[in-house]
Amino acid sequence: MPLSLAERAVQVLTTADGRAKCALSRAHAADWFAARAAGTPLPIGKATPPDAPARPARPELLDPRDVPRRRPGSPTGRIALLHAVAHIELNAVDLHWDIIARFTDQPMPLGFYDDWVKAADEESKHFNLMADCLEALGSHYGAMPAHAGMWRAAADTAADLHGRLAVVPMVLEARGLDVTPGMIDLFRKAGESGPVEALEVIYAEEVGHVAYGSKWFNWLCGRDGSDPKEVFHRLVRHYFHGTLKPPFNEEKRADAGLPPDFYWPLTEDQDSVA
Repeated sequence: MPLSLAERAVQVLTTADGRAKCALSRAHAADWFAARAAGTPLPIGKATPPDAPARPARPELLDPRDVPRRRPGSPTGRIALLHAVAHIELNAVDLHWDIIARFTDQPMPLGFYDDWVKAADEESKHFNLMADCLEALGSHYGAMPAHAGMWRAAADTAADLHGRLAVVPMVLEARGLDVTPGMIDLFRKAGESGPVEALEVIYAEEVGHVAYGSKWFNWLCGRDGSDPKEVFHRLVRHYFHGTLKPPFNEEKRADAGLPPDFYWPLTEDQDSVA
C-alpha cells in the first residue's frame, strides 16, 4: 500500500535540512502527479502534522525585532536579502504541505490537493534557486540569522482552513507580489544576473500560489453560502497581526483573483474596527 499524501506531507514537515526537505518534497510531488496521470491517485489518508516543522540548527531564529537590518545597497546586504528570501521559501514549502496534512478532516476535491502539491513543489524549486544564488556568492542558507515569526500564521490558523487560506496565500504570499519587482530591479542594477533570473521565476510562479488561495477560499465560502469578502475581512482582522500596507501590485493581485475591495479596507487601523 503506497504512503498516503498526508503521510508524505508529514515526512516533509519532519525533515530538518533544507536541501533534503526540498528533495523529498519534489519526489513526493512527482509521485502524486504520476499517479494522477495514470488515473490511480494516491490516497489522501490522514496523518498528524507536527505543531512546527523540523528546522536545521542554522540559521539562528530570532524575534523579528532582533533580526539585523538589511542594507541592500551593499554586496553583503544583497546576500542578506537572498538569505531572507530563501528562508521565506523554505517556510512556504512547509506551509503548503501542512495545509495538505492538517485539514484532511474536511472533504475537498482532488483539485485542492493538485494545487497545493504543485505549490509545494514550486516552493521547493524556489528554495533551491535561492540556495544556489547564495552559494554562488560565497555564502549559504544558515549563514545569517532569520525571522522566527513566520510559522505564527500557521499556528494561529491550525484549526481554521478558511483562516489559513485567507492569511497565508491571500495576505502573506500576496505581499510577495508587491515587493519582488523592487528586488529584481535592485539586483539588475547591481549587475547580478543569477538572482535576477531566479527572482523572475519566483515572481511568475507566486501569482499561481495566491490564486490557489483565492480560488479555494471562494470555493469554501460558496459551499458555506457566505460572502467571501466579508469573511476575508473578518478573518484577516482576527488572525493577521497589523494592517496591510500599500503600495499594492494591483495588476498581479487581480491576476491572482484578489480585487482591490478585498485588501484596501484592511489598510485601516484595525483597532478602530468594531
